[in-house]
This record gives sequence, structure tokens and C-alpha cells, in this order.
Amino acid sequence: MSQTEAAVSGTDAPADDAAHLLVVDDDRRIRQLLSRYLSEQGYRVTTAGTAADAAACLKSISFDLIVLDVMMPGENGFDFAAKLRADASDRGQVPILMLTARSETEDRVRGFETGVDDFLAKPFEPRELSLRIASILKRTKQFIASETVTQVRFGDFTFDLGRSELRTGTEMIRLTDREREMLRLLAENAGETVSRDTLAGPTAAGNERTIDVQVNRLRHKIERDPANPQHLQTVRGAGYRLLIDR
Repeated sequence: MSQTEAAVSGTDAPADDAAHLLVVDDDRRIRQLLSRYLSEQGYRVTTAGTAADAAACLKSISFDLIVLDVMMPGENGFDFAAKLRADASDRGQVPILMLTARSETEDRVRGFETGVDDFLAKPFEPRELSLRIASILKRTKQFIASETVTQVRFGDFTFDLGRSELRTGTEMIRLTDREREMLRLLAENAGETVSRDTLAGPTAAGNERTIDVQVNRLRHKIERDPANPQHLQTVRGAGYRLLIDR
């Protein structure tokens, strides 16, 4: 079995828009237990056994939070957290909950100095871990929501919410009124699922399936490969969501 693996547990898979957690711990048993428990709590979970595996995951997947063990072979959790916080990209902003068997004050201080968001000493109750994760995610979401967002970026494109203008570099991309309104709704709810009915608007009630055609046209303007969209994604049975650069 690979050291790095996506975990899906329980009778129901987590929703596509559920928070995605990266659990980093060299103990396979702990990884499996946390993966199963957190999946049952509704999270999407990916696990890694070393800092190197975790770094590889972060290069290709966007995570909402990292659960990070301190004592690991090779690069330890303190050093990994410090290196991550020094990363100028969006990866450097991912919240970190650090797990440790060491409860000394200096270790906690060192963790916070590296930019760790919270600390939990082993052994711990799974329920406490879940509550701490939920608290961090709530604070992060409130902070993002409190910021005044005037533009969103995705790939090579920038959408100005105030002017409803889409650009790639200095080039203006022409949008129809419907495309402009759809993109505004998706951008205002970036990362969240927007239903077809909402995207269709009040004048198209009862005929929201036509939105699929309009979304497809919009994809041809913002996606390199419209058949395999990276930004404007379908949420099966629910609607669409726009993934932006943080």
C-alpha cells in the first residue's frame, strides 16, 4: 500500500465540497484510524506517512487543513511546518493542527512560532480532534468572508466582481449578459456549489437544464480543455462550482 493515499470510509462518501484534510503521521495505524474517523465526520481525507509524501500531495491537491505529527522519520513536523509557512504560494497559508506526544511548554511555543494554528497532545480523544478541526476551519472561513473581495483569479483569468469584467492578462474576454451573471454568482460563492436553479435566474425557472448549455459555452472561454474543466466544475446532481486561486 502506498504511503500516500486518499481515504474514503463509511457507508457514504464525503460530499464533493467537504473540507479536504491532509493527515501526516508515520504510524500507519494512526493514519488509518484518523482517516476512518474523520471521513465518518464528513471530511475528505488524504494521508501521508512522511513530510516528503505530504509535500508531494500539496503540489497537486489543495487542502483546507493539515493534521501534522511532530515526530516523523526524516524531516520532523516542526521543520515541515516552518518550510511550509515560508512558501509564498497559497500552500503556505493552509491551517495546521499539530499532533505531538510531547507536552512541554517549549515545544508548544516552538510550534506556534512556526505558524501552527493549534496543538493537540497525544493521546487524545477523537471527538476533541474533530472539534479543534471544526474550530480552525470556522475561523478560517470567517476570516476569508470578512475580507473585501473585488477580484477572483483562476488560472490565467481574473474576474472583477465590481465591473463584471473577465480578463486574461490585459485582454478583455467578451461575455454575454447571462455568462456575466453566472460567473458573478459563481465567483461570489467561490468553492461552494451553486445550484442550476440559482444560475438560471428567476426568468428561467422550470427550465434550468438550459444552464448546462450556457455553462458549456462559458467553459470554452475560461478552460484550456472544456471537456476536462479545472476551474468551472460540475457537482453531480447539485449544480456547479468555481475553484479559484487563493
